[in-house]
Amino acid sequence: MKKLTFAMLLTVLSFAFLFAGSQPAFAEEITCTGTLGPITVDNVLVPDGATCTLFRTEVEGTVNVGTGSTLRAFDAAVNGNIQAEGAAKVWVVLGSVGGSIQHVQGGTALIDRVAITGDILLDDNNAPLTVRRNDVNGNVQAFQNEAGVAIYQNMIDANLQCLANTPAPVGGGNIVQGEKQDQCEDL
Repeated sequence: MKKLTFAMLLTVLSFAFLFAGSQPAFAEEITCTGTLGPITVDNVLVPDGATCTLFRTEVEGTVNVGTGSTLRAFDAAVNGNIQAEGAAKVWVVLGSVGGSIQHVQGGTALIDRVAITGDILLDDNNAPLTVRRNDVNGNVQAFQNEAGVAIYQNMIDANLQCLANTPAPVGGGNIVQGEKQDQCEDL
């Protein structure tokens, strides 16, 4: 049996570090079709047509909400984003989101008393939307929604932007560090 020399060991370790640094890290994704309680998970997928409740759950990554699905997050901590395209319902109450909340081409949404590091985007939805009492480090944007948007009592570090919503958004009491623009200039 050969002895491992220092030079050989250094070569082996160099290759190990080289290949270890180039390999992608795969996070585990949980498919949620029921209730997740006070546990920690990597990523959450709410499949098309399903209902998922996050109750005091910590999500290390992102929550993806499928078409026709419902997400109910109560006192949950999502370190990444909540992304919903075509979702029937998105309720995020209490808790925190380390990224952004995007709800596009879907149904109703309620975002209430949430600390959000990124933005809130509500775009092209066809049911009532409510954004209230949140602390948002980014923008709050409501574009082309068709069933009413209520935006009130939010702390917004960037801009409050509303455009082409029918009817125009209602609300008030928002403290905006940036600008209130277009349909939201009086909120």
